[in-house]
Amino acid sequence: MELYEDDRPTPSAMLSRRMRRAREGAGLSLRGLSEKIHFPYGFLGRVERGEQPATEALVKELDKFFRADSLFTELLDMVQELSVPDYNRDFARRERESVRIQVFTSSLVPGLLQTPEYARELFRTTMQGDPDSKVQAHVDFRMKRQRLLDAEDAPFYWAILDEAVLRRPTKDRGLMLQQVERILTMAQRPRVTIQVLPFRQALHPMLGGSVSLLTLKNGGGIAYIESFATGDTADSPKRFAAFSQRFDVARSMSLPEDESAEILRYYAKEYEHAAAG
Repeated sequence: MELYEDDRPTPSAMLSRRMRRAREGAGLSLRGLSEKIHFPYGFLGRVERGEQPATEALVKELDKFFRADSLFTELLDMVQELSVPDYNRDFARRERESVRIQVFTSSLVPGLLQTPEYARELFRTTMQGDPDSKVQAHVDFRMKRQRLLDAEDAPFYWAILDEAVLRRPTKDRGLMLQQVERILTMAQRPRVTIQVLPFRQALHPMLGGSVSLLTLKNGGGIAYIESFATGDTADSPKRFAAFSQRFDVARSMSLPEDESAEILRYYAKEYEHAAAG
């Protein structure tokens, strides 16, 4: 069983143990549970032994079948949150407290716009040597963050993408096609604005960097500056204002929304042809 250094069970171990107890308490074998919730018994056994992580689909069925009042879902949430760096967890918490999110990215699609496939390829590339279970936990955590934009009181979201983001392909061109189409779909939402900063603008004040500006419900502001595998927080009014100024300049240099959509459609066609070829 997976333990912390002080011998306390981790959330992952607790999930496996609670699952086994619930199954045995119901008088079911692994095959019996498999027949009830329609998951392969081999997979269920690996989850119980801690050899494979649980999935969102599984914990939902466990909660429903055992009438567990979201116990398994909450344990999986804890597993996923603990699998990512502290600054990512803090950033996600702050996102939920925001009324406006402004993002500039110079090389990668912003997290709240990523498809699961794009996120998975990204994490596999940046987390070389880590097990697939850890990679998947990062993907799941990112996908949960995206639910923020689905809420009725979703924050206003404004993303500026350097054209390099669109030009940099994934290994699978079809995957990149899906990603660009996802951005186009998100751009149609009333609370979402997406602009592209074209190559022809040459140098700009955000060159080579990525930043997220969060305007909080309490009126405060926080800037998150991302670099390789780390994140820096700027919450002083002076630093937040400085990054906001840079964002405003980049926004003024970016294409209007309709022209940004056109360049997105252009890249979608390019990747469609590449995938077909």
